[in-house]
Amino acid sequence: MKDNKLTKRKLFFYGLSEMPISIAGLPLLTYLPNYYGSDVGISLAAIGMIWLAARIFDAFTDPLIGYLGDRTNTRWGRRRVWMVASIPILIPAVYFLFFPNEETVTALYLFFWLAMFWLGWTMLLIPYYAWAAELSPDYNERTTITAWRTFIGMVGNVLSKLIPTLALVLFAYGGTREVVQMIGFAMLILIPITILLTVFNVEESKDYTPPRLSVFEGLKVMWKNGPFRRLALAFFLHITGVSITSATFIFFIRGVIQEEKAGIALLLSYYIITLCAIPVWVIISKKIGKHRAWIFGLLCFVITNPFYMLLGPGDIYWMMLGLTITGFGGATSYVIPPSMKADVIDLDKLNSGEDRAGSFFAVWSFITKISYSFGPWFAFMMLSYIGFDPSPGVVNEGNNVFGLKVVYSFSATIFFIATIAVLYNYPLTKEKHDELREQLKNKVKV
Repeated sequence: MKDNKLTKRKLFFYGLSEMPISIAGLPLLTYLPNYYGSDVGISLAAIGMIWLAARIFDAFTDPLIGYLGDRTNTRWGRRRVWMVASIPILIPAVYFLFFPNEETVTALYLFFWLAMFWLGWTMLLIPYYAWAAELSPDYNERTTITAWRTFIGMVGNVLSKLIPTLALVLFAYGGTREVVQMIGFAMLILIPITILLTVFNVEESKDYTPPRLSVFEGLKVMWKNGPFRRLALAFFLHITGVSITSATFIFFIRGVIQEEKAGIALLLSYYIITLCAIPVWVIISKKIGKHRAWIFGLLCFVITNPFYMLLGPGDIYWMMLGLTITGFGGATSYVIPPSMKADVIDLDKLNSGEDRAGSFFAVWSFITKISYSFGPWFAFMMLSYIGFDPSPGVVNEGNNVFGLKVVYSFSATIFFIATIAVLYNYPLTKEKHDELREQLKNKVKV
């Protein structure tokens, strides 16, 4: 791989495929659980178990696709073919998840199509993110790559929230079901268009060493990678905290703020701030280091989240203020961790002598989906335990509302504090990475 700087054109087209990924993340955590619990009528306990059980397939599919992706060799490369293959799986999964026949939906229906969605997601996300690690070897340029990708994805995310917000304001058309359908429609359009634009406009490098280690030998080398272990733990803790907050957001808006239709507008404000903050955090990370920038972003949540305990009916503007602060800090989670992932892969390349980005991103994907499932499962079990009733028209009072406040305000805070503890004194700094890249260059020369 040459050390030439990437052109803006290449950065733009590469980043386009982040749009459907970014748009999908929010409804899977925030709107779909609420929709299937409140509007379709599946119990919260069942939804929590479904979200967790769907991960059983990922224990097999994630490492398999990572393993096969690293060993794929076609005239079109080894990453793009998997991305294209994800389209015919994602399209029907999105359709049946976001546009179900509510009268016939069962828990088994939700489980099957959620598992199919995660399979397509894996086939897209693992090759796509592994490809990013191969686009540039430079410590700071990798942050630029993730910033472009995140910014473009966030633009799509904001637009997907802006349309339902305008529909609510201009036409009084809104609610959980309506938002789910509008986001689903956007995904059906964007998935094929953005993926095909990426694969036809960005070439892959053929300068790589195909893996020869067996799965178990590769895992042993991976486990000896100290920065990888710390980053993986930090990633799990962080995403779990995010997923708890996201899964309970609409419940909080419905049960505490008591303004369900304002939920999409509040989310829009969060993502607009996040979008604007991305270039700011890129500059900050280049000055103080990636892990320190991520810590400061997490502190925005740690300081702000407990104040949600003070909110009550009608406190929309106070909620928006809190989301503005956390939206600014939340930009770090979209930009910094993916860039740090690419750095630990370089250490593996030095130790193993192979290019195994796909296997690493299979691990990241599995951790992400475990976190996305464990967080909602934990949250829904807690809400079920305190007796919170999500049914439309039901007014929860007293301990039920207080318990919802506690889950929403403190669960993520605890996980974020743990993430900060893991990241503190993270060893793979820019200086260490520069030394690592020099060792890799010398190894190639030898």
